[in-house]
Amino acid sequence: MLSNETLKFLKELSKNNNKEWFEKNRKRYENAQTEIKSFIEEWIKSYGKKDESIAHLDPKKCIFRINRDVRFSANKAPYKNNLGAYLNKGGKGNNTAGFYLHIEPDNCFFGAGNYQPMPDELAKIRQEIDYNFSDFKMIINNKKFKDNFSELSTENKLKRPPKGYEETNEAIEFLKLKGFTVFKKFTNDELTSKDFIKTITELSVTVKPLVDFLNAATE
Repeated sequence: MLSNETLKFLKELSKNNNKEWFEKNRKRYENAQTEIKSFIEEWIKSYGKKDESIAHLDPKKCIFRINRDVRFSANKAPYKNNLGAYLNKGGKGNNTAGFYLHIEPDNCFFGAGNYQPMPDELAKIRQEIDYNFSDFKMIINNKKFKDNFSELSTENKLKRPPKGYEETNEAIEFLKLKGFTVFKKFTNDELTSKDFIKTITELSVTVKPLVDFLNAATE
């Protein structure tokens, strides 16, 4: 399970985001990495029983680096204030839909879907939704899906229909999306509870039909 010590480390890092402090606390960071790797390994093992495309993943390759790329950013803080991992078909080097865990004090959440599909992938997903809107609606209107995620994120949604689609299209509000994701937030206590591996596995199973739909569209 994930511990409060990892959250404490991240909270202190957000107030001391510099190389000198980080090096003094490197052992704490390494402990956090070990803890998260073990958790991701359990998540892969647990959810992998339901999804063969995830079962083979190497947990070390699913975890994002804590170092920030500051080359083109006004924010020159060298480290992220969070830790995260992404499970997806083919590994996180592939731009396929999958499952994300974000670990940050007072801002922990689970996400799933395809966050930023490339233009050609976006076009294929829109086409799939247009052609198979009844199947898509069945997925996002499933009671368990709605109870956990409510609805798809509308971040960066277009104000006008994308090229090739009319405002009268019954799927138009979904075709305007530029990403296809859902999110569920957790408290610090929920994240560090002994039942969290069960919780995140059940969420992964619940959202699997959406992930499968998105991946089928881009294959």
